[in-house]
Amino acid sequence: MEDTRLIQRLRRHSRAALEEAIRRYTSYVSVTVWRTLSAGGSAPREDVEEVVSDVFLSLWEHAGELHADKDLRPWLGAVARNKAIDRLRRTPAPVLPLSESDAAPQPGPQETAEQREWAERLWQAVDAMDEPDRTLFLRYYWYGDKLKDVARDLKLNLSTAKSRLLRGRKALREELTKGGECP
Repeated sequence: MEDTRLIQRLRRHSRAALEEAIRRYTSYVSVTVWRTLSAGGSAPREDVEEVVSDVFLSLWEHAGELHADKDLRPWLGAVARNKAIDRLRRTPAPVLPLSESDAAPQPGPQETAEQREWAERLWQAVDAMDEPDRTLFLRYYWYGDKLKDVARDLKLNLSTAKSRLLRGRKALREELTKGGECP
């Protein structure tokens, strides 16, 4: 279990351990939160970021309760889902239009199902990427971070980061076009 030492350091409230946990698990927690908040649609980036921050704050606050003989990933996944569900419960219901003419055209059930399936396939493909490509993709395309900042944080040369993005896009395109067309 590779998390044993990390959990022991977290239990001693090591800031370096928290930074390591954030670095190691941010992409996993982000995907878990996004899936829960979006439920097949889309979730505002700010909401995802806020819930992800709450998850790692909870890790810090409950570090003394962690068991060193267990993996950290399932604990973070459960906390991420619970915090995202709590966020959904606090979100006010959408305002309905007064008349049908005020309503924006909505996709039909078939289109909604296809969009949901497409989004799930995309997240599975990104989640299956190896590190640092997964973090590179999430930070650059999902969070909109500047490529030079992401490359610096991942200790990559800028041209290497660009090449990884290009190869990653090609790999995703190939993966997503297997057995059908991309939308």
